[in-house]
Amino acid sequence: SASASPAKKRRQSGKYAPPSKYAHLTPLADILQPNLICVFVGFNPGVTTAQTGHAYAHPSNLFWKLLHSSGCTDERLVPEQDIDLPRLYGMGNTNIVARPSKDAAELSKAESAAGTPLLEEKVRKYRPEAVCVVGKGIWESIWRWRYKREIQKHEFRYGWQDEKERMGKTDDWPGAVVFVATATSGLAANLRPHEKEAIWKPFGEWVKQRRQER
Repeated sequence: SASASPAKKRRQSGKYAPPSKYAHLTPLADILQPNLICVFVGFNPGVTTAQTGHAYAHPSNLFWKLLHSSGCTDERLVPEQDIDLPRLYGMGNTNIVARPSKDAAELSKAESAAGTPLLEEKVRKYRPEAVCVVGKGIWESIWRWRYKREIQKHEFRYGWQDEKERMGKTDDWPGAVVFVATATSGLAANLRPHEKEAIWKPFGEWVKQRRQER
């Protein structure tokens, strides 16, 4: 807004890139269908992903590796197989922001928070058992939208979230349970690979078990 303090303006404009910068790139299509075991939620498509039309396509991205090592998939898939996730594994994919950019820092906080109601709508429509949030920053955005404030350090944790945090609740459906996993981008280097694997592992084991039970 016009009344924003100079400091506030500076914070947002640090790496923010307007939609026009990547207007030549096509947003990534969602991979969704009813009653999946889980849906992965990324921040937004990276440039390589938008160029190829496949999720988590940059060679340095650990998504497909972590899917395999955690047990979500029984083999190491390649980005071109993203379309097979529902059929082979009962999993889907979407993003909280549709427009592509080099990284999440190029999105505004308001933009990422505003993606939450659209995400809730998708979850309500397709009713997956679980939503796996791929990165702390995405959960912070969802929290910001829900509670109209920043999440406090003591309120954040990786892994399964409380029952009250379920997504897409309706009168006749309790909503999808939420698991917060690590970001998988090569740019997200705050955790070591083995630490990321340890966080992903419980989710992979749960997915594997649910697949066997179906």
